[in-house]
Amino acid sequence: MTVRVGVIGVGMIGQDHIRRLTHVLSGARVVAVTDVDLDRAKTVADDLPGSRLHQTGQELIAADDVDAIVVSSWGPTHEEYVLAGIAAGKQVFCEKPLATTREACERILDAEVAAGRRLVMVGFMRRYDAQYRAMKETVTSGDIGAPLLMHAAHRNPSVPPSFTSDMTINDSTVHDIDVARWMFDDEIAGITILKPRVNSNAAEGFNDPLMVLLEMTSGVLVDVEASVNAAYGYDIRGEVVGESGTVELSESAGAIVKRAGQHSGRVPGDWRERFVRAFDIELQAWIDAVTAGTTTGPSAWDGYAATVCTDAGLEALRTGQRVPVKMRERPDLYKAQ
Repeated sequence: MTVRVGVIGVGMIGQDHIRRLTHVLSGARVVAVTDVDLDRAKTVADDLPGSRLHQTGQELIAADDVDAIVVSSWGPTHEEYVLAGIAAGKQVFCEKPLATTREACERILDAEVAAGRRLVMVGFMRRYDAQYRAMKETVTSGDIGAPLLMHAAHRNPSVPPSFTSDMTINDSTVHDIDVARWMFDDEIAGITILKPRVNSNAAEGFNDPLMVLLEMTSGVLVDVEASVNAAYGYDIRGEVVGESGTVELSESAGAIVKRAGQHSGRVPGDWRERFVRAFDIELQAWIDAVTAGTTTGPSAWDGYAATVCTDAGLEALRTGQRVPVKMRERPDLYKAQ
């Protein structure tokens, strides 16, 4: 079986997903595309043999020749398309965020629960990164004892002028929030954000870097350094400290060269270079699940939890106070994930 995929949103990440679905992965074919910029969508469709341009996302979702949907459009449009996919009974891969508000995420949860089965996978690709998976296996095995702390860093070389301090939380740190929940199979109870000395590379009025402290319900503390004007490269770091040992991500570069009393290696230039394989594995897992008639990976509940946590993070950023994270009761549909 070849899964016929429709892609809503053909910007940078949408086109990258089309590339991997078409040239890298197996079991899928992109048969339909659309975008708010129809000229751009037409250009993409023209380069894909057998693919059709649709005027709207709703039209694409309703098409009989579309089996499953990738939503990679602007975040505030996600709710509409995910709800339409659920109503059509079609599997949806939704790039983060699931939706931009708690209320929108809850409407998606309610729709999926009413449908009686999971239909949504959210694109938190770090769960598919080999280094993060090895770290989680070590934590889960108990080899380092009960986890106590996690140290993390999310460093970008730079960000465009349109990037804001809020986006450091809901666009960058959201990945660390999801990793913390997944790493410890636990929820976040509270968030505090500290503002260190401002990086001179940051735009005027931009709080960068930020220190984000996540309190897990188990008592584990996770500190995240979010620095989006680090200049030297895209550097993702993580270490879990247990009662009897530690586990950390290895250097995200390739080979380390040691010579003449020095050592050096490469730092990735951006997120695509660092997580290219994770994106590949993630989308292949989704295709395989769609083929089998099931859903895998981060669920709508995970998307909801991430949005609730980033909302709390934004409040903590504004107030300088610890903000508790308050979520609804988890529906039974998501308790076995």
